[in-house]
Amino acid sequence: MSEPATIRAHLRRRFETNRLVFWHDPDGEYAGELDSLDLGDVRIVRVENNEYGLKHRMLRAEPERRFLVYRPGPAPADIGNWLLDLELTYGVFTADRVSLVRQELGLTGEGMDEALRAHERFFRSAKRVQALRALLGPADDARLLRAKMSAVLLGQREHSLLEITRTVLTEHAGESRPRFEALADHGLDEFFWRGTASIYGYSSSRPSVDDFVLWLFREADRGFRADGAGGLHNIARDFGSLRYDVRSREAMKTLARRVAATIGYAEGIRETGYRDLLGTDVFEETEQRIVRDLARGVDERTVTAREVTEAVRQRQSSVWFDGHRRLYAAIGSASDLLTAIGCLDLSMRSFDEGLERYRTEWFRIDQLYRRFIHAARTAESPVPLEGLRARVERHYTNKFLYELGAAWQRQVDTADRWRSAALSSQTSFFAEHVQPVIRDGRRRAVVIVSDALRYEIADELGSRIRQEDRFDATLGAVLGVLPSYTQLGMAALLPHTTIGHSPGGDPVLVDGMPSNGTANRSRILAAAGGRAIQAEAVLALTRDELRELYQQHQVLYVFHDRIDATGDKPATETRVFEAAEETMRELVDLVKRLANANATNILITADHGFLFQHTPLADAFHLSTQPAGDEIRVVNRRYVLGRGLREDPAFSTFTADRLGLAGDLEVQVPKSVHRLRLPGAGSRFVHGGATLQEVVVPVLTVGKKRRSDTELVGVEVLPETDKITTGQLVVKLYQTRPVSEKVRPRQLRACLYAGDVLISDRPELVFDQESADTRDRYQNVVLLLTQEANDHNNRAVEFRLEEPIPNTSQWRPYARAMYTLRRSFTSDFDF
Repeated sequence: MSEPATIRAHLRRRFETNRLVFWHDPDGEYAGELDSLDLGDVRIVRVENNEYGLKHRMLRAEPERRFLVYRPGPAPADIGNWLLDLELTYGVFTADRVSLVRQELGLTGEGMDEALRAHERFFRSAKRVQALRALLGPADDARLLRAKMSAVLLGQREHSLLEITRTVLTEHAGESRPRFEALADHGLDEFFWRGTASIYGYSSSRPSVDDFVLWLFREADRGFRADGAGGLHNIARDFGSLRYDVRSREAMKTLARRVAATIGYAEGIRETGYRDLLGTDVFEETEQRIVRDLARGVDERTVTAREVTEAVRQRQSSVWFDGHRRLYAAIGSASDLLTAIGCLDLSMRSFDEGLERYRTEWFRIDQLYRRFIHAARTAESPVPLEGLRARVERHYTNKFLYELGAAWQRQVDTADRWRSAALSSQTSFFAEHVQPVIRDGRRRAVVIVSDALRYEIADELGSRIRQEDRFDATLGAVLGVLPSYTQLGMAALLPHTTIGHSPGGDPVLVDGMPSNGTANRSRILAAAGGRAIQAEAVLALTRDELRELYQQHQVLYVFHDRIDATGDKPATETRVFEAAEETMRELVDLVKRLANANATNILITADHGFLFQHTPLADAFHLSTQPAGDEIRVVNRRYVLGRGLREDPAFSTFTADRLGLAGDLEVQVPKSVHRLRLPGAGSRFVHGGATLQEVVVPVLTVGKKRRSDTELVGVEVLPETDKITTGQLVVKLYQTRPVSEKVRPRQLRACLYAGDVLISDRPELVFDQESADTRDRYQNVVLLLTQEANDHNNRAVEFRLEEPIPNTSQWRPYARAMYTLRRSFTSDFDF
């Protein structure tokens, strides 16, 4: 609204209740606009030494008419003003900007004129005034007026010091600062600094945002310790909100990094051990130091696996934890792996015992190695792990892979035939796992064949499936065919009477039919009412299309290829563990889609496993000899097919009959974990041989229940007092059970309420402890009271745990405990 329009509106409101309106314009600045005001039937008259005449006209000559009496220049004092009695009766209108604004906004609080004059520039913008009007309340005083003016300039509705500080700091983390400059341009920066001094305890003769940030993080690093009542309690409370709230979290991290560099924080903790740093997380350098110390401690075997677990648990609440999560995961896996290898017993008295011990014990070391390498490769900065990685590689390669390979080779050498009483043969998979399901024609089955899904990966996959609501998964194993490569392993899973190599080696023949490719496998499955399909095609189907496909066949074989496709290429073989992670995600999704299409009998298996070492192999792992014989048909890094193959102590040699295969091709595999040297081929990821990692093939049976079988872990509140006497409350909480596949972690937030009024901060907590020891499942939460708590002293207040409502941004009560607030007052207050 323009200024003349604003004046007109004010005058019209005056005339609604008054016949006479007296307008004093000491500087005469509106004299030229007087006749353009358009006040309808109101007579506009000017005071020009004609007071007596005007008085007679208004009171006697025209007693019913409305008059606007305009006086330019200063009014005579007291008895010199002949219109004083009327002015006292009807009041005086002034059109100075302060008065107009005060009247327009209905400001009646103490000190308003002074505040309006001090920040007159603010009110030159109708847009700012309109935004301010939406924030004002009838009881606002000059302090709240300034706070709300600050909010308008910062482009927000919230006017508390916390929210104004949040905006100032968030902007300061960037390259431009127009919002704070707007505060300064309108004279409100001093108001902000008075607030930070009186409320937060920041005092400086030359305050600036840079100086405030430096002070803030230094005090945070000291734990906000201060002398006197109240001290730094308010900033301690608000600092948590500034750091953890998604609106300012990244900005606060940026500022923390700047401060750390300015004060040389990393150098200051160079001699501090990680145990003394576990309780602080102000600067990222703390997280980096803890990671380095833990990695070095695990490498040097001066930190136990339990100490690593406890340190990681304590650091999970750190604002820096997510950026170092993979480093912690790598350290934890390395610690567990080195501990397991340190007490490893690789003895086995028979072929069957070797198979059984691998599938129940030894596979865990392969799993830990995979987890370590994957976490280390995908960590944001793996440099702290370099020494530890070297130790892990040495121990895994020399003390596990090599020694297990040698011990297992001794059992392979004594085996007359490639079969076991401990594990069924892979060639009997269809007869033992699929045929019993579909035999009567009333039930259907789905078999997911994931290329190179090693047993240890399938174990973790089963755990992830069991974490899904209503899903169950049971892991078994079969003895994979030899040589352990894709064409033969895939063929072994199909229904057949005989299986063997074609005269040239490939394709593998199933009852005389070629088994390579999806189309050929579909033709073989057709006799059993089945079909083969690629996983990508299944995932592209709608639910109805997938349901129809499932209903049309007795058995559906879904072929998935991620791990083998990645590992078999020299350019990508180092990514094989990332491919394993992607495979698990994809297979969980595939299982859920199939279940939603009414599939109830789902099996997940593989054609073979694999050997993998992330570091380039030493020469000792490559054979110095080459295969020889009458006829060499196929040479691979881990197997040879031919006829009349010459016996060699570097190879295990098998006839087709000994392996349970049709045909006359013989098979040789390098003993233990050795590889053949082949030009252009990778050597880190291999399969085809007879190691346990290659031939213990998983069979994961997946079922779905009718009722929900997962739940969130329970949490109990254990108050140690029923009174609150200081500015903070410490509450002990207890996680009732260990987290497991079916008992999920619970996220909660803690807070304190007086009726419906929040009187504390609201820290978020995660209860995800897997330990069976009850002592590990306690944690304390510290609540910092706000200034609103002072309004509820000597009253009952409620401690609440709240949980998120799924698929919303809302929270609901989970648990409660009552306290009495009996707190001595401090100087806490807010804008």
